[in-house]
Amino acid sequence: MTPRSVLISGAGVAGPTLAYWLARHGFRPTVVERAANLRSSGNPVDVRGAALPVAEAMGVLPRLHATATSATGMLLLDAAGRSIARLPLPGSRAGAGQREVEVPRGDLAAVLYEAARGDAEFLFGDSIAALHQDGHGVDVTFDRAAPRRFDLVVGADGLHSHVRRLAFGPERDFVRPTGILVATLPLGEPADDPSEVHVHNAPGRLVSVHPSRGSAVAAFVFRRPDITAFDHHDTGLHKRIVTESHAGLGWRVPGLLDRVESTDELYFDAVSTVDLPSWSRGRITLLGDAASCVSLLGDGSSLAMAGAHALAAALAEHPADPGTALARYEAAHRARVIAKRRGVKRSAALLVPATRLGLATRNLAARLWPAGRS
Repeated sequence: MTPRSVLISGAGVAGPTLAYWLARHGFRPTVVERAANLRSSGNPVDVRGAALPVAEAMGVLPRLHATATSATGMLLLDAAGRSIARLPLPGSRAGAGQREVEVPRGDLAAVLYEAARGDAEFLFGDSIAALHQDGHGVDVTFDRAAPRRFDLVVGADGLHSHVRRLAFGPERDFVRPTGILVATLPLGEPADDPSEVHVHNAPGRLVSVHPSRGSAVAAFVFRRPDITAFDHHDTGLHKRIVTESHAGLGWRVPGLLDRVESTDELYFDAVSTVDLPSWSRGRITLLGDAASCVSLLGDGSSLAMAGAHALAAALAEHPADPGTALARYEAAHRARVIAKRRGVKRSAALLVPATRLGLATRNLAARLWPAGRS
């Protein structure tokens, strides 16, 4: 049988992982990516849980450990920069038998791309303009490349998935903002302490500096339920929201807000969940955040890798019956997503307590944690 052709939109984490496994199963994967090249930066994310055996089977765990961050703990600080408590990061327990690893997202994407590039076609600087499917395949019109036909199309293009808009409908029908916003920017310099993530909270607000790997990353995570929609391309608006929301905070926040004003690399978005009754329509399916964005604490990348592996395995098991394959993939992976989603509100309450009482309670619990005393 001629290997089936699969178009994957998105060369982040899910896309290259899926391309790798599809090629191993005899498919012909093509990955189209709107950006001209891979992103070289990004917030640290975790590879853990169901993603670990996937990374191990791909042979990339040694490279991930080589690009891992050096942070072992999270230091909670008051407005004067004094230590409140120290909490260990999960990855720091690898020596105790856990192999999970924290890496900058850009490095994770690069490692996965290198693993897949020899057996998959990558089209950078292009995107899908239109999709027209029938019972046997999908005709794809690209912005730049010539039109082509594929047996299957996979949207692995993130929370604001273009494939999802084309095949399922407008974003407002499926994306549910949580009332929490996030902004990040690279600081372009090493952190003072490469082993510690420094965190300062005020009610409804968190500001952190993560040492990442060589160049520290600042993050602002804050509650703004009044902001339900905004222009994702209006960087000036994003900067105003961040600076207005954090005005008056202590620690090193004023200096970080100056960086927000001057940076050309601000990432800004709403923390959201994605709810779809089905991840597939005919021969078009969704993967990763496009299907099921759920996490505040870095689990999205691990879920994306596990989902990509599950999708490739289902297609390999039912190569002549994509409908059954996609249903099997969704049934298996949706259970993982549901389990993670249950913890989103609890994670938000711990990470960004909404009230002074909630913040005091969180800090007290951190002090009483066995490793929480500094």
